Amino acid sequence: MRKVLSAVLIVLACVLWPLGGLSAWATYEIGDTGRYVAAVAPLAAGPDVRGAVTDTVTDGIMREVRVGSLEGEVRAYVRRAVRSFTGTEAFRAAWSTANRTAHDAVLRALRSGRDGAVTLDLAPVTEQLRTRLTDDRVPLADRIPVAHTEITVLDARELTTLRKGFHMLEFAGFWLPVAAVALAFGGILLAVRRRRAVTATALGMALGAALLALATVVGRRLTLAGLPPHVSRAAAGAVYDALTATLLTAAWFILALGLTVAAATWLTEWRARRRAASAGPSPAPAPERTRARA
Repeated sequence: MRKVLSAVLIVLACVLWPLGGLSAWATYEIGDTGRYVAAVAPLAAGPDVRGAVTDTVTDGIMREVRVGSLEGEVRAYVRRAVRSFTGTEAFRAAWSTANRTAHDAVLRALRSGRDGAVTLDLAPVTEQLRTRLTDDRVPLADRIPVAHTEITVLDARELTTLRKGFHMLEFAGFWLPVAAVALAFGGILLAVRRRRAVTATALGMALGAALLALATVVGRRLTLAGLPPHVSRAAAGAVYDALTATLLTAAWFILALGLTVAAATWLTEWRARRRAASAGPSPAPAPERTRARA
């Protein structure tokens, strides 16, 4: 019964570990506005996001003007000016502000329980962008519209579905990792041969970490494949990589740690067997001599 119970606990711990790691990442990394903004903030200096923003802003400016045969020259000039703006501190501040505002809006909707779509007003960000471009004397920048245009971040149906999953993640983000650790310790303590139990637990954790890393890579491909045609794949891939960097780092660390612990435990057991074999069988006790009675 000890062997069976120990094996069951260790298997459960190895199954819960990748699920707990994913839940903890979603709760404490993606579900925290400060960590989310800190993760995506460096992307404002990267070429992928800067290129996507440059294309979007340039197209928006050119839709507001008619320059006839000079459209190609004007577009090229505007594009260079906008590209230059994306390298400034003002753009990085606007990027962080937009991400923080969107993230806060989604979290408030998920936690408040209210119905309806989640919308985001881009007027403050657009106003800041137009002011900076106008100060830099970018042609036609003053024609960028700054109306209170709301974009839908989540529609009502998506919000209802995500709210249920979000509450489950918040609960599982703490308790699943705790349960995995408790089950692993329980399985090792109940094991008849604890060294083998430690080796099995370490290998199971390493396997779970490898599967978690593989799932992250597959999720990236599926996410990029499902994007609309007008969305930049390079920029979306950069955002995905930034948000999953912590998850992948933790997965590779657990994989390396599990393999190291398993190898060290196996080596310790192998050396113990070698010493026992080299010592040979213990000598039999000598028979007692009986004294003849006088």
